[in-house]
Amino acid sequence: MSEFHSIFDAHAHYDDSKFEEDRDLVLADMEENGVCGIVNASVDIPTCETVVGYTKKYPIVYGAVGIHPENLDGLPSDYLDILSKLYSENKKIVAIGEVGLDYYWDIPRDPQHRIFAEQLGLVNDLGAPVVIHDREAHGDTLKFLKKYQPKSALLHCYSGSAEFLKEILRLGCYISLGGTVTFKNARHSVEVAKEVPLDRLLLETDAPYLSPVPFRGKRNQSDYILYAAKKIAELRGMTAQEILSITADNAKRFYRI
Repeated sequence: MSEFHSIFDAHAHYDDSKFEEDRDLVLADMEENGVCGIVNASVDIPTCETVVGYTKKYPIVYGAVGIHPENLDGLPSDYLDILSKLYSENKKIVAIGEVGLDYYWDIPRDPQHRIFAEQLGLVNDLGAPVVIHDREAHGDTLKFLKKYQPKSALLHCYSGSAEFLKEILRLGCYISLGGTVTFKNARHSVEVAKEVPLDRLLLETDAPYLSPVPFRGKRNQSDYILYAAKKIAELRGMTAQEILSITADNAKRFYRI
C-alpha cells in the first residue's frame, strides 16, 4: 500500500500494445499504489471503442473519444456522429480527445485543420471537455482555441513556454504536466511548473510514453506520476501529497467526475 494517495492520471494510453501482456495486472495494482483515477485517451475510431470497453471493465478508468492528428486517413464520413454517440451514451466517457495539431511529423496541415475544427465544433455542440494534442503547433493551436473558445480545454503534455501559458490561461484552459518535468533538459517544463496557477494544473503520464526519471526509457504507468509531483512540489515549496491532492481535485472538476 502506497503512503501517497489521490494520484489522478489525466491522460494515458493503456490500449497501447506495450500493455498487451499484463494490462489487467498493471491496472489491478493501481488503487493500492494510490491511484484514484485514469483517463484513457483515444486516437481513432477503433481505440474509441476499445476505451469504452475499458471504462466498463476497470473501475478507476474513464475515457476520452476523439481523432488524433496522426490518424486522419480512412476516417469514416460519419465519424462525428460516432464520437457524439459514444460520448453521450457512456457516463464514463468524460471528454472528446485527444484532438489537435501535430507539426512534428510530416502530416498535411489542411486535413489536420479541418478535422480539428470539426471536432471543436462537436465539443461546443456537446458542451464537452476537450483534450488537446499540440506538438510544435502552438500558434495555430491558439488560433483555433480563440476561434472556437471551448468552455473546458486541456492542453495535455504541455510543451509550450511560460509566455504561451499566459495566452492559454486567458482562454480559461488547463494544462497537464508529467514525466518531462523530471528531465535534466526540461527548461520549459520547469518554468511552467513554477508559474502555472495550481487550480489550472493536472498531472498525467501519457503512458506508456514519457516515463519520469528514474524510469526514463522504460514503460510508463500511472503511479509514476508521483515522481512528477515530487519535482513540482520541490519547485514550489510544497509537499508531493499537496500537489497530488490539488491536481486530483482539478482533474475531477475538469472532467466532471
